[in-house]
Amino acid sequence: MVERGVDGHAPTAVVDASVIPTVRAKLPEFTGALQRVAELVLADPASAARSTIVELAERSGTSPATVTRFCRALGFEGYAELRLGIAAETGRARAAGWSVDIGREIGPGDPLVKVLEQVMAADTRAMHDTAALLDLSEVERAAQAIAGAARVSIFGASGSALVGEEMQFSLHRIGVAAWAWTDVHNGLASAALSRPGDVALGISHSGQTRETIEMLAEAGGHGATTIALTSFPRSALAELADIVLLTATQATTFRPDALSARHPQLVVLDLLYVAVAQRTHQRSHAAFQRTAQAVDPHKSAKDGATP
Repeated sequence: MVERGVDGHAPTAVVDASVIPTVRAKLPEFTGALQRVAELVLADPASAARSTIVELAERSGTSPATVTRFCRALGFEGYAELRLGIAAETGRARAAGWSVDIGREIGPGDPLVKVLEQVMAADTRAMHDTAALLDLSEVERAAQAIAGAARVSIFGASGSALVGEEMQFSLHRIGVAAWAWTDVHNGLASAALSRPGDVALGISHSGQTRETIEMLAEAGGHGATTIALTSFPRSALAELADIVLLTATQATTFRPDALSARHPQLVVLDLLYVAVAQRTHQRSHAAFQRTAQAVDPHKSAKDGATP
């Protein structure tokens, strides 16, 4: 799919993604009438796929011309193409069993079996949507940069900080010098020491976390290659990064977007970690063997310990 600006002008990027995660990612860019159309499509994609352009315009309180602008903002030539895209996507969702519970509120009295089904369906959908949104050429660029980096700094706050620490642990196991910074003062100090050849990775679902933006900008200002992991391609974090890795989310009751972003973020970073290990295979394999050997006696002692 070709992505166009909301004014319908020339394409700015090429996006090979599912319709709904693309609408969700672009929602903050839309205002007024376009936003109402987007929210209606997100609220009930199946109904949107069945509606005529006039019906969708009436339900969103807009006009057919606005719906056409919305289609072009997503890279479609017209409404018929958008309807086909949504219909195909909702069909895949039904076939995969995702549509039964996704979007339904979880009640305080719901049995755990129902809650489990809801969480699994939402997470599975988010993983597939992330795979559809993700630009593998950007993953390739990020892996190449990290594989050749003298130092990797990872920045994040709150839940994103936990995800960053997982990535730091994985990279350390294969001999990549990586540090995860959650305190803004320490992170800025580290970023200020960045040099060309270093890599800085900023993680933020919204792409608007001020501390993460500041740390990534500081590192980039000193020549580091900057990578953003976010759900919003036009966010402040994404705009300042050299490389952007996108995730999709599927919120559920008690797990808003920021919390439901954790698993898609981990999937993308796991893919990036494996890509780095592939590109540094000999070094990574040797490092992993040594680190595994170092901790093995502690595992053996624990396994063999008498209760």
